[in-house]
Amino acid sequence: QVQLVESGGGLVQPGESLRLSCTASGNIYSIYDMGWYRQAPGKQRELVASVNKYTGANYADSVKDRFTISRDIAKNTVFLQMNSLKPEDTAVYYCHLRDEVTTEGDLDYWGQGTQVTVSS
Repeated sequence: QVQLVESGGGLVQPGESLRLSCTASGNIYSIYDMGWYRQAPGKQRELVASVNKYTGANYADSVKDRFTISRDIAKNTVFLQMNSLKPEDTAVYYCHLRDEVTTEGDLDYWGQGTQVTVSS
């Protein structure tokens, strides 16, 4: 089965930067979408940024001027460069992958999450 390995989370002060990485491995047929969601305490999980096979990059309005998503297709890896971090960015960040499998329908996979804390 597909596994997602995340790295790059941590504790930073406001205005600083972090770079998240997520690498997918296993029985992948075709990546339809791959990116990042986050969930803060008491809040719904929300899309941060993703790369879609057909439509390209997608960002939440709150991060579009500060975050950049990129990918290495050959390595099934996606990155999230997070600049000018704010306390409001504090959350557990989850890597997500949707695999385009016609015989079974699209399949969704999630990483275990990595904590990002922005605090002075």
